[in-house]
Amino acid sequence: MLQDMLEEEYGVKAQEQIKVDSYDAIRGNGWLYLIARPGGREEEDVEELKKITDHLKNYGDRHVPYFLPTKEGKLVTKWDDNNYCVLASRQEETSTYTQNWGRKLAKFHERGVTVPFQVERTSRIGKWKELWEKRLEQMEKVWNGMLFQTPEDEFDRMFIESFPYYMGLTENAIQFLVDTEIDDKAEAMDNGTVCHERFSSTSWGKRYLIKNPFDWVFDHRSRDLAEWTRERYFQNTQTYPGDVKQFFDDYQTIEPLSSFSWRLLFARLLFPLHFFECIEMYYITRSEQDKKIIEEQLQKMLKQSREHESFLRSFFQVAGAPIRKLKLPMPEWLIR
Repeated sequence: MLQDMLEEEYGVKAQEQIKVDSYDAIRGNGWLYLIARPGGREEEDVEELKKITDHLKNYGDRHVPYFLPTKEGKLVTKWDDNNYCVLASRQEETSTYTQNWGRKLAKFHERGVTVPFQVERTSRIGKWKELWEKRLEQMEKVWNGMLFQTPEDEFDRMFIESFPYYMGLTENAIQFLVDTEIDDKAEAMDNGTVCHERFSSTSWGKRYLIKNPFDWVFDHRSRDLAEWTRERYFQNTQTYPGDVKQFFDDYQTIEPLSSFSWRLLFARLLFPLHFFECIEMYYITRSEQDKKIIEEQLQKMLKQSREHESFLRSFFQVAGAPIRKLKLPMPEWLIR
């Protein structure tokens, strides 16, 4: 029982066990104790995350939880052959916090950019090219292995036929990224900050407002802006423009984006993460029912590839980027 672990290892008595998004949590004394599994993270990774949370809290972010140390002062405890961390947060419902996403994210980034020490273990700064190339290489290997076989099912056939297009898109994204780093100059606002693995409208919780350190990476702020935009586009390909415009307007009331930021953001949107995730998920999924759902997702994605190009082509206009002033480029094949 997790209540027993909380009492025995941390000296905290709280009785009510609940679910907070995908986490088990225990509620009591006006606090929420989130029981997190650090996954493959080592103690040093967790210590670095704790230092970041301490910094953000000191800079006034009251929605960042505390890493609760055990009675022995450890951040990771072993219980029933599993490793756990406990994150303690004041109970606050998210309903009061759902407006002005862009502005709130900008404030979060502004606090994150002032982290006074070198972040090493969770840093993704300057690593996009290498990570994208690696992902592309792995998928190309799988594709090459399937090329001269008869497709086993409809999904295999769609993957084999569509991969060259998405390989081209990925190479475009990498080239756009490289050109940005050569042609443009990073400004002070382009320094690394605390970002999220994948920022979305539910990243800070659906019911309770918690900025979970296990979702964080240290990266360029355009990562979060691109992933929020990507999610919003795929959530509703018809109504996204208004939301995206509002989000970027709100964000830039705190910090206007540099041309370097806009270009990095666009490179990330060009990278077809949705395709990679769909293919990878299908081949690791065992459930036939889930495979069917993923197959339908791929089918829809391929049908909407022209719409997706239109989304990329119009992104700068939709987001209100000062295209002429900052001389923001666009891949030639998209303009044609």
